[in-house]
Amino acid sequence: MAKSDQKPNEDRRQFIKGTTCVIGGAIGLVPTLAAVRLAMDPIGRKRDGGGGFTRLANLDELEPGKPTMVPVVAEKRDKWSRSTGVVGAVWLIRENLATNKEPTEENPPDPSGPSMKASPHVTAFSTICPHLGCFVDYREKENDFYCPCHNSKFELTGKALNTTPPRPMDKLEVDHDRLSQSGEVWVKYIKYKTNRPDKVPA
Repeated sequence: MAKSDQKPNEDRRQFIKGTTCVIGGAIGLVPTLAAVRLAMDPIGRKRDGGGGFTRLANLDELEPGKPTMVPVVAEKRDKWSRSTGVVGAVWLIRENLATNKEPTEENPPDPSGPSMKASPHVTAFSTICPHLGCFVDYREKENDFYCPCHNSKFELTGKALNTTPPRPMDKLEVDHDRLSQSGEVWVKYIKYKTNRPDKVPA
């Protein structure tokens, strides 16, 4: 009788032991799987600031020929959350169209000249200095871009005026189709690595 009682007890102990091992193993996998998911998460997520265009301004908000700094507000995501905030800033320069005046009786159209209704044009530059990443400012008196960190100077075309910066200012892509159709300025904002002669996304 004692032996027959021992057998079920031993089977019960083995079952409980096996079940405990399975449950313990499953629990142990949870943090491991979570760590793998977090490690892989940045690869699968689309990041703001490089994938698409962001609307920054209307054409009529920009004074022709004078740089206007505009913050780039976009959705920021990390591994745990998402929020909307400033991710950078851009210098916008509207082409000075003063010579493209509407024809009048005193100023008749010139058939051989440029179109009097030329498409609007806006150039966008990153405010990040390509030298070491400081903020590039606009100096109205000198009519140039200037980085006070290491005296980098640039023309309004983005061309470097001294040998400090390793490349011109980083020009950003403007959606000219939207600009000509609606007058809205959409820019593809990308941050580039600094202190190198070529443009490589950071």
